[in-house]
Amino acid sequence: MTGTNSSRVSRASARELIEAVVDPGSWYGWDEPVEITTDDPDYRADLERARERTGLDESVITGEGRIEGRRVALVACEFRFLAGSIGVAAGERLVRAVERATAERLPLLAAPASGGTRMQEGTVAFLQMVKVAAAITDHKAAGLPYLVHLRHPTTGGVLASWGSLGHVTAAEPGALIGFMGPRVHEALYGEEFPPGVQNAENLMNHGLIDAVLPLSRLSGVAARVLRVLCAGGPVSGPAAPAGPVGVSGAADPAGPAASAGPAASAGPAGLSGAAGVSGAADPAGPAAPAGVSAAPASAPIPGPPAAGPRVPGAEESIRASRRAERPGVRDLLRVAAEDVSPLSGTGAGEHDPGLLLALARVGGTPCVVLGHNRRSARKDETADGPGEGQALGPAGLRTARRGMRIAAELGLPLLTVIDTAGAALSREAEEGGLAGEIARCLADMVTLPAPTLCLLLGQGAGGAALALLPADRVVAARHAWLSPLPPEGASAILHRTTERAYEVAARQGVRSADLLAQGIVDRIVEEDAAEDENGTGDRDGNGTGDGIGTEDENGTGDGDGIGTGDRDGNGTGDGIGTEDENGTGDGDGIGTGDENGAGSASQTVVSQGEGTPQSGSGSRSGSGSRGERAPRSEGASRAGDASRAGGAPLTPDASHAPDAFLSRLGRFLGAELAALRAQDPDERLAARRVRHRRIGLPR
Repeated sequence: MTGTNSSRVSRASARELIEAVVDPGSWYGWDEPVEITTDDPDYRADLERARERTGLDESVITGEGRIEGRRVALVACEFRFLAGSIGVAAGERLVRAVERATAERLPLLAAPASGGTRMQEGTVAFLQMVKVAAAITDHKAAGLPYLVHLRHPTTGGVLASWGSLGHVTAAEPGALIGFMGPRVHEALYGEEFPPGVQNAENLMNHGLIDAVLPLSRLSGVAARVLRVLCAGGPVSGPAAPAGPVGVSGAADPAGPAASAGPAASAGPAGLSGAAGVSGAADPAGPAAPAGVSAAPASAPIPGPPAAGPRVPGAEESIRASRRAERPGVRDLLRVAAEDVSPLSGTGAGEHDPGLLLALARVGGTPCVVLGHNRRSARKDETADGPGEGQALGPAGLRTARRGMRIAAELGLPLLTVIDTAGAALSREAEEGGLAGEIARCLADMVTLPAPTLCLLLGQGAGGAALALLPADRVVAARHAWLSPLPPEGASAILHRTTERAYEVAARQGVRSADLLAQGIVDRIVEEDAAEDENGTGDRDGNGTGDGIGTEDENGTGDGDGIGTGDRDGNGTGDGIGTEDENGTGDGDGIGTGDENGAGSASQTVVSQGEGTPQSGSGSRSGSGSRGERAPRSEGASRAGDASRAGGAPLTPDASHAPDAFLSRLGRFLGAELAALRAQDPDERLAARRVRHRRIGLPR
């Protein structure tokens, strides 16, 4: 952004920001008076003029207030005070405020607007950034949220320290955000800095910040984010005595003492069990509701199939998982979550539309959600073959690892959602370290101290799926599957043709039932729309109960948490989104039928029973053998699937009544997340390590 464009951005003062963000009458300043000690007459004159102009004694205001009733510490820069620059006094004030917020276990909101280091104080001022960054690191290490709202302008050492350490970072619309200010660049290099680079919108598109928010919306969004990051705990402590906004001076003796303060709340880092729960939870987890199948305690005994839900074959499930109408992670958040705040990219300059990262309450339980964004295909992509959706690249995996770090730092449960046709296969992916990022995701997931739950929602092809799998518990939708490669790829390796894809998939044991029998999956959730206790609807999805809003023909949806988008990816969220400039909304999906729209004759026969790997999944004649070749997936049509000619699939799938299915699924996931969070952390982590150590061994 050039200086000319920057000048159009309105600049609220620090006092105005505080008045806009905190609840009326709740602000209480923490700042002690600062004396002018410099011997430099010019600098002294600068300080005196800045004080007269602003009514402040330094470039930083600190204190606490309430945001929708929650106590929050707040630090803000006043740009009119020597360009918001940070010297020794301002740096010390910042550090003391952060340390007090940590001691009183308060979430911290920072609102910098600064040119960086105060040049009049030189190197010692420059080094203030180290101790501010150290204090914020300690604050985060204590399991406390740190939010940042970058104001116009934020540059230099402030951006390169406490301005870039937030769990969640937003910026003012049009704000100049950059390490080197345009004026410095022009002076050093004799040319203007390229326009359109150092602005908030560009940085969000590149995964450096999560949102572009006007001041009028900052309070509401901060409150929503904190409802998740603070793990829904009670509002901490009594109200601080009210004081005039932005007043510098000694703290009122009646106010909260910095050394004592109110009793610390449990905070998001606390993983204490729920009432009546002690030690590790039952390995079976919460009782399975109707429509949920649990893993057997031991290997199934051969015999006649037990009564229960019909178990589909591999071909039927793979086709169902690839239907364009099948719900994905965005639909799950729309239907089954509250307080949804999508985050953008890695926070370090990368954004991959193939992965969605969000903070949310799923089924009432606050958590970090990261999942494959299966419905982000471009409009001009075809629906043929197995590659539906956005392939996941190394940047997406680094985004996933950001979500893992947030969960670990704040003690929040992590929900991973697997629904991917595979990782990106390209030169860029290889040079970007795809394999290494998969390995690092596996290492992080196995050792993550936070509770972890994996939902296998649809396709689960290759390393992109594996990277999000190692969790404390794994839940699968009935038609979900997991394989080393897309079935077509495995068929090409084994038979030098893709036409035996379904045969290979059946033999590899990719179905949810096979995964349940192997102990890879703990629960299977049926995908029908059977009415539950809340009346979520019939098999056609026409019912009542949850009051969950649905999209209209323009994809406008309801709520303000996440933009669900129409077919062009035009979401309606609140500006905290993951869509890039091309739109990464729901997009067009992939058809799952063959070129002739094969119907139920191509479906597999009924399996041997729940939990039993399928020994013969049937052919077109339904004979039970797999001697015939599977249909060519390359001939799949956009709208067709296995039901094109023969009616609905033999086993219901989620695309028929997605909201009813997702509503029921969300409540189950919320209960699972809450149960995991109630477990003893050490016992839970030890059980996770044992779980993965025993993969493939006799149960």
